[in-house]
Amino acid sequence: MRGPRSAKGAWRAASAILAIGLAVGLSACSNDPLAEQYRAGDNKGFIAANGFQVKEIAAADRGEPVVFQGATETGATAASSDYVGDVLVVNFWYAACGPCRAEAPQLEKAYASFAGKPVSFLGVNTSDAPETAAAFASDYGITYPSLIAATDGAIKLAFADATSLNATPTTLVIDKQGRVAARVIGQLDDASILQTLVQDALDAP
Repeated sequence: MRGPRSAKGAWRAASAILAIGLAVGLSACSNDPLAEQYRAGDNKGFIAANGFQVKEIAAADRGEPVVFQGATETGATAASSDYVGDVLVVNFWYAACGPCRAEAPQLEKAYASFAGKPVSFLGVNTSDAPETAAAFASDYGITYPSLIAATDGAIKLAFADATSLNATPTTLVIDKQGRVAARVIGQLDDASILQTLVQDALDAP
């Protein structure tokens, strides 16, 4: 049988473990690693996602439109105002990211499948110089543009404030009103997943 001192010690140990568990849990709920990197101006590269995740967001929960502007790898300007009325797919990537390279053909396949429809695709390159991003597009057959966000924190922050961005790659589907309608975290293995999300946004009012 445990004496009072032994019981008191066990209680203190259990309380300490509970406190640590609560602190970890609260940290996991409140922290958004990629968003925090964006706010700090860091470019630490790949943050591993805890598995592939897909989330559609109900229209009533989508919040305000994402407002952004920046320069692409060719030096052209791209802004949220260019895509009003379109469903816009935004893919966050960088050239040295293995999952980004692996999913590139699926993104291009999805993009091509909506030719002639009010659907646009836009990359957001988080780490590379324009020349590197352009070389990646050439090597992997990517025909849509990418914003160069390595030195433009405003681009990153616009999206980080709109939705949780926990990993690279992350792909967002922006609805016709400019709001985040769906989020894909991790490598896209099959274009059909993204095509379904885009079609849902197209079919909505």
